[in-house]
Amino acid sequence: MSVLYIAIPAVLLLALIGIAGFIWSVRSGQMDDLETPGIRPLLEDDPISNTKDEN
Repeated sequence: MSVLYIAIPAVLLLALIGIAGFIWSVRSGQMDDLETPGIRPLLEDDPISNTKDEN
């Protein structure tokens, strides 16, 4: 029973940290575009131009 005096505040603290992290990520714009990162591997890359001087 005495373990609950440690476990419950620890769980509440972890939950508050998680909620604060989620709110921070939403406010900083990390959740603005959820679809493009999933499509990005399917898109073709721009071709690499060979501009190296061969002397």
